Amino acid sequence: MEGHYSKCLLRSILAGMCIGIGGCVYIGCEVKWVGAILFAIGLFTILTYKLDLYTGKVGYAVDNPPSYIVDLLVIIVGNFIGTLILGIMMPLSGAEVLVEKKLESFLFFPVLFKGMLCGILMFIAADTFKKGKGPLATFICVPVFILAGFEHSIADMFYFCSAGVYTLDSLAFIIVVIVGNAIGGILIPFCAKYMYEEKPTAS
Repeated sequence: MEGHYSKCLLRSILAGMCIGIGGCVYIGCEVKWVGAILFAIGLFTILTYKLDLYTGKVGYAVDNPPSYIVDLLVIIVGNFIGTLILGIMMPLSGAEVLVEKKLESFLFFPVLFKGMLCGILMFIAADTFKKGKGPLATFICVPVFILAGFEHSIADMFYFCSAGVYTLDSLAFIIVVIVGNAIGGILIPFCAKYMYEEKPTAS
């Protein structure tokens, strides 16, 4: 365990930066669906280099001891630092427009549900890659959650940082999405413990 959390933090910071890069290309694309597909480069890089992204890790909380919660907290902090770095480097006017729309329509349950649905898709993408089935799910699930308007907590961190919006409303928004991502992320692995007559295999 020596150095575990420091290494986890470093992996998490890099993961946050990768999501920030994805956010930059999404905002920079005039064609929305093209930007949604290219955004997936962030998650693809994270999975390829085994970096720590909250939305890709939270689903495994059901298979880990309670101490895993500490890992998730470290990951969230690291992801935020990474998105903050990218946000400061890339202050985008498109992020300001996006953030304004998010806060104007901020209602607890709609945002929570959008976070849950994103969490489901992120678990599918991460778990599919982890089981050696390739990156295809990454380039399907990411555009789906973006085009559907679902909420990804770490991507939202980047948008708020890029827009320079650090308010209590933005914090509340992120916390609700973090909770929603967690609920959605653990849904499939939790149900998998009870919904199969035989334990599912990786193949």
